[in-house]
Amino acid sequence: MIIMDTGSHIIIIKPSQGWVPLKLGELYEYRELIYLLAWRDIKVRYKQTVLGVGWAILQPFFTMIIFSIFFGKLAGIPSDGIPYPIFAYAALVPWTFFANGVRQSSSSLVGGAEMIRKIYFPRLVIPLSSVLSGVLDFILAFTLLLLMMLFYGIVPTVAVLWLPALLLLALVTSLGVGFWLTAMNVQFRDVKYVVPFLIQAWMFATPIAYPSSLVPERWRLFYGLNPMVGVVEGFRWALLGVKTAPGAMIVVSSIVAVVLFVTGAFYFRRMERSFADVI
Repeated sequence: MIIMDTGSHIIIIKPSQGWVPLKLGELYEYRELIYLLAWRDIKVRYKQTVLGVGWAILQPFFTMIIFSIFFGKLAGIPSDGIPYPIFAYAALVPWTFFANGVRQSSSSLVGGAEMIRKIYFPRLVIPLSSVLSGVLDFILAFTLLLLMMLFYGIVPTVAVLWLPALLLLALVTSLGVGFWLTAMNVQFRDVKYVVPFLIQAWMFATPIAYPSSLVPERWRLFYGLNPMVGVVEGFRWALLGVKTAPGAMIVVSSIVAVVLFVTGAFYFRRMERSFADVI
């Protein structure tokens, strides 16, 4: 316990015990720090690269080409009546945002060890800024998606108004998983080896290369327990007008995403008292 006498009043600082409140209001107070850290992550990510932010487009674009060749042409995977390249790319845009957010946030605390040891600020700021730094990449990749829609003559319906909510769902999912993994990574450095495998396995468990219509209808609610199912199918439905509406799957996905976010944030707050000592 630390006692500080400021003259006008006494401040007592003592370690928290048990489960602690999230204190999300503090994040608003430190909003400028969140912005600065997010902008720093963007600059560091593309520093001394030849293509710079062009990688934000090339990563999902070349993945789309590979999927189109092997899954669309050779394997003949159906695409709900949509040209396979844009069918795959519409799913890869939100997926890449989610995957990069998880990848970067999971190692963010270890990368910011010096700052954590020296100054106080809400530790949730670090993984939050790591995920938010991917918004710029999403915007660039999404711009190419709009150009592809123009090329294929696809005009979105009024369902496109759901797009901000679907992006928020992807953000909440990425943060929820990121909170769990980054807190665990401080104590168990094995996490950095698990994350790439987790993301790869999660990708094939998400209807990116294939439509969810291939999943038997009686299993679709269970399939929606993967929160990215609702995001991906929602993006295709909102932008491309596919006939397979996310329906009840997106409700299940949203519930799971919120549970991941809340439990991940509480777990993070519970563990953060030991971050400076362990990290």
